[in-house]
Amino acid sequence: MSKLSLALPQGADPTSRWRSTIRAHEQFVSAPGQDVLDVRPMVLESWRRSAAMRVDPDRRASPLTLDDADLESARRSHPLSRAMPVVRKLLVDGASDAGVIVVVGDAQGRLLWTEGDDQLRRRAERMHLVAGATWREDDIGTNAIGTALAVGDTVQVFGSEHYARTVQPWSCTAAPIRDPWSRDVIGVLDITGGADVVSPQSAFLVRSAVAAIEAELRFAPRLDMTDDDNGSGRLAVLGRDRGALTLQGRPVQVSLRHTELLLLLAANPEGLSAADLAWKMYEHDAAEVTVRAEVSRLRKAIPGLVSPSARYQLCTEIHTDAAEVADCLSAGDYARAVELYRGELLPRSTAPGVVTMRYRLHGWLRNALLSHGDTEALHRYVRSPAGAEDVQAWRSYLDRLPSDSSARAEVSAVLAELEADLGDGR
Repeated sequence: MSKLSLALPQGADPTSRWRSTIRAHEQFVSAPGQDVLDVRPMVLESWRRSAAMRVDPDRRASPLTLDDADLESARRSHPLSRAMPVVRKLLVDGASDAGVIVVVGDAQGRLLWTEGDDQLRRRAERMHLVAGATWREDDIGTNAIGTALAVGDTVQVFGSEHYARTVQPWSCTAAPIRDPWSRDVIGVLDITGGADVVSPQSAFLVRSAVAAIEAELRFAPRLDMTDDDNGSGRLAVLGRDRGALTLQGRPVQVSLRHTELLLLLAANPEGLSAADLAWKMYEHDAAEVTVRAEVSRLRKAIPGLVSPSARYQLCTEIHTDAAEVADCLSAGDYARAVELYRGELLPRSTAPGVVTMRYRLHGWLRNALLSHGDTEALHRYVRSPAGAEDVQAWRSYLDRLPSDSSARAEVSAVLAELEADLGDGR
């Protein structure tokens, strides 16, 4: 665990810190490329990410992405539902007296539970700090929830350190929650309120609560993360240097090379010959013996996963997040496809078959959005790293916005800046 950057170290004056940081914020948003003083490095890095993702510092609220039915479904299916009694016992039961809001979200920054002080919660509704909203950095800029997910560690954000001015009356401390087996981030815990929630004691409290949550997940009966009862597995490959494999609810460590093998076999359930697999695995011609040796190592690492026959085939059905995106695109659910698309498919892989899959999926998503995407789907795409500098996508988004939409001014400004950059040859 890295050393925490405290928002208000012991003895710091909140009023002085507010004034110095608000000056730095105004200086930064007026000229995002310049360096600013009197701001913590962690906050400045987040401001830069927010500016790069074209977040409007005058944005009034985060987006509402889950309706009541979707919210209930997300709560039921999420493993953190089993840890909510722990959260309530440790934090929520005293939240009203302490004057704080307790938030639990998923790994995508979607808020699943917001509980605590009723009066504060009513005030927070104005900026959509409510269950069903999404609080990633690309949605609302620097904030403890989104920034903790971005950096993978505990984060404190004090008042004027928030990128969006509407959030600056608030302070918050948040920490990611990890799967106790795979150590992948599966959610986030946050407390929001006044300046007292960014004290050193609050950071210790949140970290301790996260440790208790992860212990509860470890010892409670484990849910099958694939939602399958037939022993199938799941392989996550989007936005990852190597795959995250889950078999029968248990994480299994795999290298990049074994991830490539599994992905190609999952995409070809009828099986592949050694020659076909060699062609898809290696940039240059490779002898079939090279593939056979790699498959042999995979069989030893995960017995029973690949058939013993000469034609390589998975003995267990493996679903991939890339296939889930493709299924959403086929069904015309473009907003869900963008939500699931967490980055390029295995961006470090140079295997020809994987590279082809990467470009095809990204191109399919982009073309579908340009041709058929609604404003919500396009909004999520242009706010993502994949679409942040896609001029054509920004134009399509602007064309689809209602003429009286308050977002048109911001989108027009972003589009003008991108077109100017293209004109300058940058």
